Amino acid sequence: MSEAGAPGVADPGALFVQLAHENGFKVVPLVGPSSILMALMSSGMNGQNFTFHGYLSINETVRTREISNLEDESKRTGRTQIFMETPHRNGALFELLKKSLLPSTRLCIASNITMDDELIQTKRVHEWSGVKTIDIEKRPSLFLINAS
Repeated sequence: MSEAGAPGVADPGALFVQLAHENGFKVVPLVGPSSILMALMSSGMNGQNFTFHGYLSINETVRTREISNLEDESKRTGRTQIFMETPHRNGALFELLKKSLLPSTRLCIASNITMDDELIQTKRVHEWSGVKTIDIEKRPSLFLINAS
């Protein structure tokens, strides 16, 4: 079991699943909510063609390049790009996304999915620019972009 319910999906549980396979144990996935798919379903973005990237680099220079590459890929293919951040760095990532993405790119923030204080909002980056803060710090969050 994984605390997120999805070992191997941005989770170190894949190592245990691999060991189970290597040692002949039967592996049985349990049906449960996937925050990645729930964020995609509620984003209004392309759910037919998407890519999940897990965590981006913590190095800001590399991360800025990664964001630009994801946006270019989305613009070229129409593919929704999904990624996440550790909860204590959500605010910094949000600010970097507002600075780095094109004004017309759609950005969805899906935070605390299924909780009472759930936040799922999709706006174009120019609409997010006027938003100084949102309450996503220290909350599990996913970020989705689509530039098509």
